[in-house]
Amino acid sequence: MTIYDVAKAAGVSPSTVSRAFSRPGRVSARTAAHIHEVAAELGYRVPQVVKTEAARQSKMLGISATDITNPFFFGIIRGAEHVALAEDYSIILADSQENDELERRLSDRTMPLVDGMIVATSRLPDSFLRNAAKTAPVVSLNRLVPGLPSVITDNARGMRRALEHLAELGHRRVAYVSGPTNSWADGARERAFREGCYELDLMDHRVGPTAPTVRGGMGILPQIREQHVTAVICFNDVVAVGVMRAAKMAGVQVPHELSVVGIDNVFVADLVSPGLTTIASPLTLLGERAARTVIALANGQEPETSADRPSVLPMRLIVRESTGPAPRR
Repeated sequence: MTIYDVAKAAGVSPSTVSRAFSRPGRVSARTAAHIHEVAAELGYRVPQVVKTEAARQSKMLGISATDITNPFFFGIIRGAEHVALAEDYSIILADSQENDELERRLSDRTMPLVDGMIVATSRLPDSFLRNAAKTAPVVSLNRLVPGLPSVITDNARGMRRALEHLAELGHRRVAYVSGPTNSWADGARERAFREGCYELDLMDHRVGPTAPTVRGGMGILPQIREQHVTAVICFNDVVAVGVMRAAKMAGVQVPHELSVVGIDNVFVADLVSPGLTTIASPLTLLGERAARTVIALANGQEPETSADRPSVLPMRLIVRESTGPAPRR
C-alpha cells in the first residue's frame, strides 16, 4: 500500500495524504480523520524510511496514558522523567482519554517522532503494539505483551495479602469490583482474586465491569449491595473512593457495614475519610524501569527487561481505616 492508493480511495491528492501523516496541522481535522480511517481500512502504515536521521536522534521519549486525570499515572510519569532528564531525554505525553481509536491515532502520530515509547495500560491489541514497535522500541507497562519488554506488578501476591487481611477480620463473602473489560490488569487481578478466595475458603463474587473512575465506583454500589457481601476489593483506588462516597450518601457505614480495599496507593488513598486500605503499586519504580529499558533499546544496548525477561515488581498491603471486622449477621 502506498500514499497513492490511499489518496485514490480517499478522493484526495497524494500530497494531502502525506501532510495528514507527516504534518497533521496542515490538514483540516475532518480531512485528516477521513484519511486515517481509509488508510486503516487499506492496511497502510507510514514506512520506516520516512523517519529522518534527525528524528531517529530526537532524544525524546513518548508516554502513552489512557487517562491523564487518573492519579495512577502521576508516579509513572514522574519516575520516567527522572530517568529521562538524567539521560538528557525529553518526554512527550499522549493522553487517549480511555478511547481506543484516539489511542490508535495518537500512536501513529507520535511513534515517528520519538526514540522509544512507554505504553501504560494500553487497551489496543497486542498485534498493534508489536507493529508499532517496528518504528521505535516499545515497552509495555502493567500488561504482558508477547514479543515486547513488559514491566508489571505482582498482582497475585498483592491480592493474596488483601484477602488474607479480610479473612483475618472475619469476612467470608467478598467481591471484586472489576474495571474495563479490555484491561489486562483487570483480568490478572480478577484471576488472582478468585484463586485467593478458593485457597482461603472465601465466597467470591464479581460485580462490574465499571469505568476506572470515581463516578464508575459510585454507580456500582447497588450491584455490590445486591450480593450481600461484607467487603470489596476494587479495580483501583479511584473506583474504591467512588464506592465509599456512594456508601456515605446511601447511609452505608464504611467499614462497619462494608469494608473497602483499593489498588495502587495513589495519593487520594490517604486523603479520603476513612483512609483507604490499598494494595500499593510501586508506581515511580514502574516509570523508572520502563524508561531505562526503552532508552537502552533505543541505544542498541541490552536492557534489564526484555521480551523474554519481563520485570515483575512487588506490591504490598497498606492497611488504613476503610477495612474493619466483618459485621455480625
